[in-house]
Amino acid sequence: MSSTRTGKSCVIVVENLPVPADRRVWQQALALRRAGLDVSVICPATPDHPALHEIRDGVEIHRHPLPLRARGRWGFLLEYSSALFHQFRLLFRIHRRRGVDVIQACNPPDLIFLAALPFLALGARFIFDQHDLCPELYEAKFGRRGLIYWLLRIAERLTYACAHEVITANDTFRDIALSRGGVAPERVTAVYSYPDRNFPSGGPAPRKRKKFVLGYLGVIGDQDGVDGLVRAVFHLVHVRHCRDFRALVIGDGPALASVRALAQAMNVEDMITFTGFLCGETLAAHLETFDIGLIPDPPNPCNDKMSMNKVFEYCALGIPVVAFPLTETRRLLGAAGVYALGANPGNLADAALALMRDEALRAERAEAARRRSLAFDWSREARKYVGVYGKCLGLPEAQAFEDRRAAPDVAMPDAPAP
Repeated sequence: MSSTRTGKSCVIVVENLPVPADRRVWQQALALRRAGLDVSVICPATPDHPALHEIRDGVEIHRHPLPLRARGRWGFLLEYSSALFHQFRLLFRIHRRRGVDVIQACNPPDLIFLAALPFLALGARFIFDQHDLCPELYEAKFGRRGLIYWLLRIAERLTYACAHEVITANDTFRDIALSRGGVAPERVTAVYSYPDRNFPSGGPAPRKRKKFVLGYLGVIGDQDGVDGLVRAVFHLVHVRHCRDFRALVIGDGPALASVRALAQAMNVEDMITFTGFLCGETLAAHLETFDIGLIPDPPNPCNDKMSMNKVFEYCALGIPVVAFPLTETRRLLGAAGVYALGANPGNLADAALALMRDEALRAERAEAARRRSLAFDWSREARKYVGVYGKCLGLPEAQAFEDRRAAPDVAMPDAPAP
């Protein structure tokens, strides 16, 4: 691989997860590094990633402390205010040392443009990487709209207005950027968060265990439905009288303590293992135990439009998936999924139980997941992503992406009918 450098400097700013734990951002950073850019990432520090400064794989990582992991509205105000201060401080440090040609803001929240504005005035270009729909995310968290919802709509619109280019996590978000954001079509590119080929996805081990493993991999926030996973386990144990399984929850987030407490209160803590954040060989070893992948994200206006990373990761593992019938999830997952027949955790539990009791169905959906994963090719998305930087910086196309390991295009089959 060529080590030719462009002499251009870019900074990716992400507030809700550190790298390399944020797989999307870390894959983007590595793609830009391969393309010859000097890459810095500004992100929060966490107990699993406490170093305030380090260099990994040629990417310079600047982490900053946060006063708390917010859950309530006032907590979010304190968290975001602190993050903006540190983002501006670190952007200034990077700019003073080597300059900044491009700033990429990864939401949530839609406030990072405030830290970037002084540098845009100095000539930096601004890319908005829309991971989430923040107004809908607020509505899902708090069950209402109100003043803050509309303030978030304003912040979203201002972020769109500041952006020279917009990257969205799926085509549904792209449509919203065009309609609600008023962004010109040629300035919006959908880049999906497919796993790269280094994702630890050796596939489930041959079944030698007495108990099924219902696995969850992802962030544990209020909107991610892990509390519903706990209630689904309760339904299996105390309503369906099934104990021939255990649930394995891999991940961390602001709601971890509360879902642990819920498991204890519902008397199912012996059925659920919470591992916290894992990586590398330890993560791979745990993933290989998954028999069924759970996507407990509940139906709401936000989740219905989200492209869940769990879809891509479970398919990469070659395991059948149980989920609620969310529009985007069904489109991506297709026949690899077994879908709950209702919107409550008991329905999710019943769908999982149907898979546990039907070996032929598990094998069929596992094969569908494996086929589905062939369409989830990060190298194609990486070329689109780095091409956006090429447009911003005026780089020749030949220099815009040097990793040519792409697999042939594979069309995704249509999702099954409801």
